[in-house]
Amino acid sequence: MKFKENAQKWIQRALGDPITKILLKNSNLTKIQLETLLIDVLAENYATKALNYDEKGRLRLTKAAVSRGSFNRTLNQAKRNVKESIYTTLLLGYLGITQSTSLTPYLEAANKLQTFTNTYRELATKNGDMDEQTKIINMLREELATILEQLAEQKASIDL
Repeated sequence: MKFKENAQKWIQRALGDPITKILLKNSNLTKIQLETLLIDVLAENYATKALNYDEKGRLRLTKAAVSRGSFNRTLNQAKRNVKESIYTTLLLGYLGITQSTSLTPYLEAANKLQTFTNTYRELATKNGDMDEQTKIINMLREELATILEQLAEQKASIDL
């Protein structure tokens, strides 16, 4: 199955990406939950036919087949964790534990991540100086990692 091979290669690249690793490490998703969520998104948006949960379970990177029930439970846990993360971010801002209820700093980090992604893809398609391309990518990666660490380390600013 061509879709399965392509999907698994994409998932392996995504999970092996250094920025993905930083973000995943600091998220409340497990690696399996992220993998399952990625499979669901790929199946819904890129499969030529609708896939049932058994077929989605066979897209997992593990050698052993995953049951429909197990895949579905993991997917529901991942979706719940994503939703709860958004509510947690809003709650902490509302209570003054983070700098504000504004998602602006997170959107700025997301924009920086988008810049990194676009630059990475653009450089990957060019046949230029690999050392220079690697320097640019590493610089963007370090800048993004710094921004993410700063967001994670924000001090509480509660006004009593």
